[in-house]
Amino acid sequence: MNAFTMSGLMSAREQSGEPYYEFLRVSAMSAGIYQLEAGAVDLQQPHTEDEVYYVVQGRGQLRVGEENISVEPGSIVFVEAGVEHRFHTITESLTVFVFFAPAEYSLRDKQK
Repeated sequence: MNAFTMSGLMSAREQSGEPYYEFLRVSAMSAGIYQLEAGAVDLQQPHTEDEVYYVVQGRGQLRVGEENISVEPGSIVFVEAGVEHRFHTITESLTVFVFFAPAEYSLRDKQK
């Protein structure tokens, strides 16, 4: 069993020095915590796996394909593999749980 606390994950992400910290990886899925400060630019590219975002804290916008939606604590958004997406107009620092299925980038080499 793996068990995590929000404070432990936030500390580990901060210590990593990166906005994204993966805390779980098995073949069927991976999970991480993503943090973007207010006004930050999200540089992510489309992923080769489906992904679900769960917004823990903060506010901003998420562009998925041609659609924009407002996100806030409690927002849950599914993004299909290969679809262009990014957070923008971040007005309050965002903390987001990210779940990939299967594990992030596990399909990247299979698409070549």
